Amino acid sequence: MGGLLYYINVPALGRISSSTLPNADSETRSTVVMPTTMLGMLGVLLCVLAVRANVMPQADFDLQKIGGTWYLVGFATNADWFVSRKADMKMGTSTLTPQPNGELEMDYSSLKSDGRCKRMNHLAKKTDTPGKFAYHSRRWGSDDDMRVVDVKYDEYALFYTIKTKDGSSYIINKLYSRTQDPSKAVLDKFTQFSLEQGILAENIAILPKTEPCT
Repeated sequence: MGGLLYYINVPALGRISSSTLPNADSETRSTVVMPTTMLGMLGVLLCVLAVRANVMPQADFDLQKIGGTWYLVGFATNADWFVSRKADMKMGTSTLTPQPNGELEMDYSSLKSDGRCKRMNHLAKKTDTPGKFAYHSRRWGSDDDMRVVDVKYDEYALFYTIKTKDGSSYIINKLYSRTQDPSKAVLDKFTQFSLEQGILAENIAILPKTEPCT
């Protein structure tokens, strides 16, 4: 599973302490403990996979309604790099453009601390599941599985993305808003969802406003 970090508490399945085998020699105890420990690790792995599978796009997703301008107001991830970059992150602007073939073009811009404008563009390909897209990130070199898990088209949209590179995966949750000042209820919804995905509270950021790129 590489860099995939889910903070899930799962009891070791079938773990047998050596104290339960008072008459067994050390070799017998090791033989018993090692397989049961592996069962515990397998249990954690299965729970991680279940978390992934259970995060589904919003039912009745409408591609056309999600088009237009959005502000990126919330960002959360379990990626290690976020710790050192969190303080520099600012609110950005995204323009989502639905395509006739069901794909979604995504243009993003944000003002960097040195005054330069950072821009990114991706074309998210549709899948068999409405609201679920796939694309390759040229900037990060990752293959991305993106899902629109909660959306109120005139107010907010919550995106859940699994980024995979070199066999390792991590999660990014993004909160988009039609305005720069989403309601507290929307911010709380984003925070709670991120916590449920195993992201630590200190890795959930509500981004400060900044001037738009010109």
